[in-house]
Amino acid sequence: MITVFSADHEQHCGLLEASGDCYRPSPECPERATSVIRALQGAGLGELRGPAAFDLRKITRVHSHDYVDFLQEAWAEWRRAGMQASNARAQTFVCNGLRAASPRSIQGRLGRHAFDDSAPIVAGSWQAIRRSAEIALTAADIVKSTRKNAFALCRPPGHHATREAAGGYCYLNNGAIAAQALIDAGLDRVAVLDVDYHHGNGTQSIFYERNDVLTVSLHADPADEYPYFLGYTDEPGEGKGHGFNINLPLPLGTAWNHYGEALHDALAIIRRFSPPAIVVALGLDTFAGDPTTRFGIETEDYPEMGRSIGALGIPVLAVLEGGYAVDAIARNTVAFLRGVDGQ
Repeated sequence: MITVFSADHEQHCGLLEASGDCYRPSPECPERATSVIRALQGAGLGELRGPAAFDLRKITRVHSHDYVDFLQEAWAEWRRAGMQASNARAQTFVCNGLRAASPRSIQGRLGRHAFDDSAPIVAGSWQAIRRSAEIALTAADIVKSTRKNAFALCRPPGHHATREAAGGYCYLNNGAIAAQALIDAGLDRVAVLDVDYHHGNGTQSIFYERNDVLTVSLHADPADEYPYFLGYTDEPGEGKGHGFNINLPLPLGTAWNHYGEALHDALAIIRRFSPPAIVVALGLDTFAGDPTTRFGIETEDYPEMGRSIGALGIPVLAVLEGGYAVDAIARNTVAFLRGVDGQ
């Protein structure tokens, strides 16, 4: 397993999120990634590489130019507007009954390019956001050129980010960017398997009308959990993409016995698609001890999850997504990756 990582994620720090009538530190914190990299180094799981630099055109294959420009400029605009808060966030969002206009105001732009308030911009955000995408792109190059498994240790995560909106702690959709890069490098099809607790609404929306990227997601039922408004079984894709988006929502409290059955079904679908590579949106927030979620998967279950995916015999590009129990995410990541490698 080759891991790609950069300490630039540490610049995306001091994030705050709403909690009742006040703000508290976000669980999407630098310690998540630093704990994982330390565990990987201690486990001797394989080679560690830094990310290569990529032209922004690799990113705008998935995201709109306006949105990428916004992410680069948002913090400077926030300061020029005289805002003193350490987290730039929207107060108004585009929703039903409102026009998706392009305001000049930074407050308007923040609302135009977000669907919730969980993805604030801080002084070092753009550096971390871009490097996270470059980590995924570097891992995609490794998978394409070597046919070996790779792990993109991305932070911030990405699977909630849509073509032109942030949300759910996500800004650029790292997994979608990697999948598109594999297609652009000559693969005729790619599968994206999302095992995060939350549905990858951004990935679904990006590929919803395409048949060269199969998206399969196992997640908590959106009738009960975030993101609430996508992730249901009656969302098969549209146009050419009809039949190429599969959602497998699971009830709250799901433990490995039932999760493993759903994973078996998901892998059977991917096996029939027969892709040359698979991108795994690796959310470790399915863990029973995660403070933000309600599944019952234990550390000893993650090697089996990894082995099941690795048994497809397809090169795996795992991209870090959720997981907010800081100590547990490290050991659960190691357990999963060992399983993928057949250890």
